[in-house]
Amino acid sequence: MIYASAREDSMKRISLFLAFLVLLVPSAGAQNAEMKFVADTLVVQAEGTYEADPDVATMTFDIRSQGKDLRRAYDGATQSIRQIVDLAEHNKLKKEEVNTGVLAVRPYYEGDRQKRARSYSVEGQIVLNIHDFSVIGPILDGSVENGIADLRSLTYSLSNEEAAKQRAVAVAMQRAIGRAAAALEQKGQKIGALRYASLDVKQLMGVVELEPVQMPTMAQTVEITRPGLLGGRRTAAPSPPLPAISPGKITVSATVQCAFQIL
Repeated sequence: MIYASAREDSMKRISLFLAFLVLLVPSAGAQNAEMKFVADTLVVQAEGTYEADPDVATMTFDIRSQGKDLRRAYDGATQSIRQIVDLAEHNKLKKEEVNTGVLAVRPYYEGDRQKRARSYSVEGQIVLNIHDFSVIGPILDGSVENGIADLRSLTYSLSNEEAAKQRAVAVAMQRAIGRAAAALEQKGQKIGALRYASLDVKQLMGVVELEPVQMPTMAQTVEITRPGLLGGRRTAAPSPPLPAISPGKITVSATVQCAFQIL
């Protein structure tokens, strides 16, 4: 009885397996239809670029003050921030274009940390978003001459990056359609509906950036000896001029891959 039951169970499994194979037949036909559908398409890849002049400059200043007394170190840092903010307001920057961030306090210990800190360092950053590039020079000169802070970076960007990306994508699509039409025209065919498309937009390029530098805070002195005079005198020479900064164009690049129906 046990053997017969096992045999009947095996026959039932075989019957179910054959029924499953019958159900798969339409699926195989559908896959073949999809393969023909793919074979009747033309795949084209094209790139497009869009260039624009930057309209936003971002100046980032490093703030740092150190001293044995925490209050004095903190006051020194806040004073530097206040002076940068005053420079920004004097050059017509709006409040929302000035980001002061937060100040971080770092104690320095001598030997055992259980002992009292021997000095404190207060550090922070202040970021200015500038739309009028003519004020970059006065703000930079004012911060350098007074030794207020160190310029960490100056970057240029677009306020509406999405619009620039859309322009680049539009150029890429136009080129893809043109190439597909030109390829099919040679065989007397035309492009049909767009069946598939993939898109890749590259990062913005052409942004000018200054690496962190220590700005000069005082004028150099030179000794000039005039003929016929006993000795010479020291005169203050002007500080070396800051390098000219001119932003280059920003380029957005897009790559599209399209599959068009062949008519």
